[in-house]
Amino acid sequence: MTTHFITAEIDLQETPTELQKAIEAELKKQGEPLRWAITSVDDTQQKAVVEAVVTSEC
Repeated sequence: MTTHFITAEIDLQETPTELQKAIEAELKKQGEPLRWAITSVDDTQQKAVVEAVVTSEC
């Protein structure tokens, strides 16, 4: 098992619940998320930057 630090850009959603689901779905593409945080939001482009630590099989 390998641990990776990743950054992802996520489109802002209508509700916080939808945003959380969109973030988790995007992170699952890279592996199993251990932790993640929204580190910045760009209002003009309607994007959130998420930093995460994920694990994946080698």
